[in-house]
Amino acid sequence: MDCIFCKIVSGEIPAKILSHTSYSIAFLDAFPLAKGHVLVIPKNHHQKIQDLTHEENTDLFSLVNQMTSKVDSISGATLIAIHNGEDAGQEVPHVHVHLVPRSKNDSAGAIHSMFDSSLTLSKDEIEELYNKLKI
Repeated sequence: MDCIFCKIVSGEIPAKILSHTSYSIAFLDAFPLAKGHVLVIPKNHHQKIQDLTHEENTDLFSLVNQMTSKVDSISGATLIAIHNGEDAGQEVPHVHVHLVPRSKNDSAGAIHSMFDSSLTLSKDEIEELYNKLKI
């Protein structure tokens, strides 16, 4: 498999590993958006969050929780981001959680700044989405 994250897991590509568990590892991003940008990934190759087993999911987000406290100590705020699929902006097709230290003076904005805020849905569209998405 030609997956950069799988190569980091196997040790084929070096990385600054910060922590690891049975199913997950955390390491410094090689192309950081801010000082202290961390990636947390499952050790097994999965493209999307919904492909993880229950155990992998629980382990991954437990490590995300632990690492968020560490990253948060850098600037006091952390952006936690997952691009779940290519159309969502996922560049490496292996589940990964970005933990990016944030500050008032950085160049990034809120998630709503990424999208055209003029979207308006009708009551029927909202009802249709509600019925499609509810569990």
